[in-house]
Amino acid sequence: MPTTDPATSWPNFQEADFIIKDYVFASGEVLPELRLHYRTMGVARRDAAGRIVNGVLLLQGNTGTGANWLRPSLADELYGPGQPLDAREYFIIMQDAIGRGGSSKPSDGLRGRFPHYRYRDMVESGYRFITEGLGIGHLRLVIGSSMGGMHAWMWAEMYPDLMDGVVPLSCQPVEISGRNWMGRRAAAEAIRHDPDWNNGDYTENPRHYIYSAAGNFGTESPTRIQEMAPTLAATNALYERRLAEGAKGDANNQLWAIEAIQDYNPEPDLDKITAQVLLINDAEDHANPPELGTVERAMKRVRHGRYVLIPAGPDTHGHFSHYYATLWKPYLIEFMQTLGPARAEAAE
Repeated sequence: MPTTDPATSWPNFQEADFIIKDYVFASGEVLPELRLHYRTMGVARRDAAGRIVNGVLLLQGNTGTGANWLRPSLADELYGPGQPLDAREYFIIMQDAIGRGGSSKPSDGLRGRFPHYRYRDMVESGYRFITEGLGIGHLRLVIGSSMGGMHAWMWAEMYPDLMDGVVPLSCQPVEISGRNWMGRRAAAEAIRHDPDWNNGDYTENPRHYIYSAAGNFGTESPTRIQEMAPTLAATNALYERRLAEGAKGDANNQLWAIEAIQDYNPEPDLDKITAQVLLINDAEDHANPPELGTVERAMKRVRHGRYVLIPAGPDTHGHFSHYYATLWKPYLIEFMQTLGPARAEAAE
């Protein structure tokens, strides 16, 4: 995570909240106040109507917060002078997804009564945030990793005129299914059947489910795992560290986050995408194994799409390769050269 203060590292950095009153979820459930926490930085450029036209929306993965995008392995490669997302040239947006960080989540107080949000809710509320809250008129890019990559596909389908380019990382543009959903379903059921869960109405966080969760490490490259844990003793130590991390989380937050994916199925509407698309995956991604052929099938429906599969190597991290911009930055630089002229800003 960040090792320096982003407020002093990046121009115009700020954190704030955007509130949507009486937000109605796709389920019909209503939250009197949906809070979306966010970070922005960079230089906003506006059109004649005063709308920001140089936005870059960065969408986080399933864990952590929008601050994931401030990790040195990303920030040091992307936002500095002359880098592809130079913060002097773009207005960069990093929102905490619903259920994470400073955004509304079950652990805020509603516990098991918190609305059962889905990916569409997360995207639709995000659109309201950037357009109503920030005054975004156009995005140069939407970049998302893992869950954020899946959201990026949905943004491109739901708001096709909003952005020039879309870069999903570590994901597939097909319905959640197969081994990917089996693992998620198992994790969800472990929480639901934890004897301490009590239908989400607990006062002390359940602890039984984390013993299984701590051993589920398929998101990292098996080679990197072996390097971290080359002996039985080292492996036990790694497990204990992951167990301690798992104990810090909230079971309801985790369960709601896992099950939010159930409405994810962008494949039928891929032909609605008009933006340029660059999909980047890692060959050792356990969650998105390339041998399935599902990506190749789906990409045939993307009019302006390119698919890059990064081969396993000494610096790759399986599904987590999206955290290491050195692996995919060269493709991003090439991609940005295909986007055409930027949206015109108002003359001063």
